[in-house]
Amino acid sequence: METQPLHFIGEEIEVTFKRPPALEKSPECPDAFTWRGEAYEVRRVLSEKQDFSRRGRMARNMAPAHAQRASLHGSWGVGRFFFRVEVEGGRCFELYYDRAPEDSGDRKGNWFLRSELQAVGEQK
Repeated sequence: METQPLHFIGEEIEVTFKRPPALEKSPECPDAFTWRGEAYEVRRVLSEKQDFSRRGRMARNMAPAHAQRASLHGSWGVGRFFFRVEVEGGRCFELYYDRAPEDSGDRKGNWFLRSELQAVGEQK
């Protein structure tokens, strides 16, 4: 199913897994998420991708040879894992996990709901 953004959301969400990921900083798609107090169960994953690009000051603090390798495999605190999903009820969303730590007390990264999607050709 091809999708396109319907509207941008950009809000932090809570996710749940039936089995916790083997690697916290390289997660698979969650089984469900909670957004604005409402739970959404993921029915199927439409697509997924990773982006290990360095942004802002992180883009300037690494030697070029190391930066090239890091862009393929990631480095500590850098990278995002994107998932386009269909939830129960047929709605589609794009969510992502951002590996960047908030601060020294929160080093795990966070999950975000990026946007709601619609199937190409579908009218809302």
